[in-house]
Amino acid sequence: MAIATAQPGQKGHVLIDWRPEDPQFWESRGKAVATRNLWISIPCLLLAFSVWMVWSVVVAKMPAIGFNFSVGERFWLAALPGLSGATLRIFYSFMIPIFGGRKWTAISTASLLLPAIGIGFAVQNPDTSYMTFLILALLCGFGGGNFASSMANIAYFYPKKTKGNALALNAGLGNAGVSVMQFVVPLVITAGVFGSFGGEPQTLSDGGQLWLQNAGFIWVPFIALSTIAAWFGMNDIADARASFKDQSIIFSRKHNWIMCILYTGTFGSFIGYSAGFPLLMKTQFPDVDVLQYAFLGPLVGALSRAATGWISDKFGGGRVTFWTFLGMIIAVGGVLFFLGIKEQPGAFWGFFSCFMALFFLTGVGNASTFQMIPSIMRQEVPRLMPHLKEAELLKQSELESSAIIAFTSAIAAYGAFFIPKAYGTSIAMTGGPEAALWVFGIFYAVCVVITWAFYSRKNAEVPC
Repeated sequence: MAIATAQPGQKGHVLIDWRPEDPQFWESRGKAVATRNLWISIPCLLLAFSVWMVWSVVVAKMPAIGFNFSVGERFWLAALPGLSGATLRIFYSFMIPIFGGRKWTAISTASLLLPAIGIGFAVQNPDTSYMTFLILALLCGFGGGNFASSMANIAYFYPKKTKGNALALNAGLGNAGVSVMQFVVPLVITAGVFGSFGGEPQTLSDGGQLWLQNAGFIWVPFIALSTIAAWFGMNDIADARASFKDQSIIFSRKHNWIMCILYTGTFGSFIGYSAGFPLLMKTQFPDVDVLQYAFLGPLVGALSRAATGWISDKFGGGRVTFWTFLGMIIAVGGVLFFLGIKEQPGAFWGFFSCFMALFFLTGVGNASTFQMIPSIMRQEVPRLMPHLKEAELLKQSELESSAIIAFTSAIAAYGAFFIPKAYGTSIAMTGGPEAALWVFGIFYAVCVVITWAFYSRKNAEVPC
């Protein structure tokens, strides 16, 4: 485990002198420190996403062990972590400048133990109430909240020229926690991984056995190790300190709200599709063993985010975002087409392929929209605050960029609630999910127009 040792310009774990835009400082010291913090941040965030989205798999298995909740009730369990996670992100958005990145990463990672342990005990008791499961689903929102603070923290460590790629790596490999969870949980619930310490198995109607408690317990040792790594290995940045009042200036910035819309279209789609994908496939293609394939969507989205950050750094985030939304409209059209012929042979694979394209494009858009934010504020802050000196302008733009990155991630995370809930509502009212998908496609069309008007057209207001 890496441990942050004292260096010149450093007091304990606090970086007193931090100048990532100074090439000499960056190459001699800054890059190594930033890299260490990034690679401790990534597993913490991966675990956060794993715990946040664990209900997307658990709900698919609950009927098999005797919890006879309705489809609507199970969609609520899959959706509620998104609601609480998004709400917590609003508060977490402002925590890094108040508490410091090291302290808050350790605290927020440790908080994941509550839902992980709680789920492990709750599913072993057949008398556990639906209300208890609702509370545990809400507690999984701790994992969702962590993303806002994690991204805000990493944004402070890197210079503009590599910030897009660093944020893409943190977010993309962190997002991979969804696919890791959807791959690992179906495996570990089939065996007594923890022996007698993990509790007795649940007996299925066909005589088989299931250890559904492992869906929660499996993360506990990794959460504990990551918490320790964050506490001893990460750093706080002295210059990143700011009060909520200092950061609240972003609420008066027009482009903060515009980017909330665009990031909802990209990340909101990624996390919402991740939360609802297993249950959507189960309801539309009941003969398919969906848990064999569900993890692939979030994996594709996470890897595309991590791998494509450099494209936006090279070609401009606005341009990449524009084409991404156009692609998402086409992909949604493909999903609707194959749902319309779902009884025909091969329809599932057409549906699945179009969803893989959607996941891939959300990852590209996640990276491009976050690359846009620092670029926008580098142009906007000098225009809005011309009285500041050059060094002050840089610090202010960094402060606002970090806060906007965190806040937009909070708003976009409501997609984890609204997309699964939209599926459930659409199925209840119309008999299928098509109405919800039409709404998503129309929203992407709105995002295309917004991106073109403000950022990607010739003579745009803020070209980026």
